[in-house]
Amino acid sequence: MELEEVVQSRRMVRTFDPDRAVPVAFIDRALEAATRAPSAGFSQGWDFVVLTATQDRDAFWDSAAPSGALETPDRWLRGVRAAPCLIVCCSDPDRYRRRYAEPDKAVADPNAAVPEVHSWPIPYWDVDTGMAALLMLLTGVDAGLGGLFFGIPDTRHWGVAAALGIPRDRRLVGVVGLGYPLPDVRSPSLKRGRRPLAEVAHAGRFGVPWGLPASASTTPTTAQADSTSSGIIALAPSQ
Repeated sequence: MELEEVVQSRRMVRTFDPDRAVPVAFIDRALEAATRAPSAGFSQGWDFVVLTATQDRDAFWDSAAPSGALETPDRWLRGVRAAPCLIVCCSDPDRYRRRYAEPDKAVADPNAAVPEVHSWPIPYWDVDTGMAALLMLLTGVDAGLGGLFFGIPDTRHWGVAAALGIPRDRRLVGVVGLGYPLPDVRSPSLKRGRRPLAEVAHAGRFGVPWGLPASASTTPTTAQADSTSSGIIALAPSQ
């Protein structure tokens, strides 16, 4: 597929064919694509735990699903649990801290301590891992697969980590499910419609819709000026 077709075709699939395994070659392609994601300082602070064996996927669901959910699964859980491939996406905050302690990324004062990860304004380890997950989803579309990204309930993170041997210093950003899609009910959330470009893209300053004629005023309203002038601008690590 052409890139535009892949992007336009991508959707979250929630019902998978349990009898069709994902070829290992397709999983390899998705993982290789994930490693091409951008990362702050080229830290590459991600790990991917691939679950294809039935016992491994069962271990995940036993530890991830809320109590009693597997005994009386709803439509979402029935459909997603059938995914023959789950990829648990983990981020590694400390890898970023170590990376930004290296000479080429050190702070201006050589005697200053490297900021701990909790003081970073944006958790780039999670952002970068999310971009890696998106590349896996797009690669799946290109291979004719269905894909889904979903989160793990926060109360279940430690249980999932223990079940899969994931170190406690990793963050469980989410899970990519891959498989061959089955017909499914269209998500009711889609009734909300897609926000138009003129609403989400701003030309030159916030509040000026992208796509206005060049002669249109770029002077923000008082409310827009108030909402932007009081913000704190922090430089993010280069990616």
